[in-house]
Amino acid sequence: MGFIGPNGAGKTTTLKILSGIMYPTSGKVRVDGFIPWERKKEYQRQISIVMGQKAQLWWDLPPMDSFILIKEIYQIPKKQFEEKVGALIDLLDIKEQLATQVRKLSLGQRMKCEIIAALLYGPRILYLDEPTIGVDLVTQEKIRNFLKDHNDREKTTIILTSHYMQDIERVCDRVIFIDRGKIIFDGQISTLYDKYAKEKNLELLFKKQVAAKDLEVYGQLTKLEGKKAIIKVERNKSPEIAGKILSKLPVEDILITEPDLEEIIQRFYGTSS
Repeated sequence: MGFIGPNGAGKTTTLKILSGIMYPTSGKVRVDGFIPWERKKEYQRQISIVMGQKAQLWWDLPPMDSFILIKEIYQIPKKQFEEKVGALIDLLDIKEQLATQVRKLSLGQRMKCEIIAALLYGPRILYLDEPTIGVDLVTQEKIRNFLKDHNDREKTTIILTSHYMQDIERVCDRVIFIDRGKIIFDGQISTLYDKYAKEKNLELLFKKQVAAKDLEVYGQLTKLEGKKAIIKVERNKSPEIAGKILSKLPVEDILITEPDLEEIIQRFYGTSS
């Protein structure tokens, strides 16, 4: 689930309350039958939290030492630990850095190790606060793929906040929008597109260059670079317009895509304000 809102909306505060780090000033919260800030061991064994700007690994130790310490804290059987940590290390491709002090790791390497540490004891709920912030594009993509695969495979509930909309699109099916601590949308991403995306994009690759004037008759030309073009068209007319373009212009490839989620969110907040 993606947790979205402008700066100051209360995203991180909400995750801290859900994980038991903070006490709310008012109201009630229950997660899987537990009140988070009571910090019962039964609840703490079921959750984990990763905060992009906070470290849970021991700074002067190599990651593997931290993993072993977590094994002892959560009393993970040796065989189960070895299988789990081995699988996570392979999936996140971090084997070469396990003997390096955490403070010497790049941000992307450290974040991969933070995620491994969070998943070692098999939590049912994973809270992620900006897990890809400041991370290079290649590592961002690896983390997104890993989280999506882990969710599909282990059925772990993931609650994710991020300012990178690609994180939300790739990992989440459901989104909640909040503003000043209040929920203003709760539903599937597909519902969000259906309701607030009035257009679709036609991404075109031509066999030869096509003039802008020949494309503008079909919709709003938003990009034209060499043989590539993007045209924004009415959502319900996109198949029809794509067919016309295929029949009249030298098209090598065509894709009908949704607009960026970030654009939809901006439109949503403009509508709801």
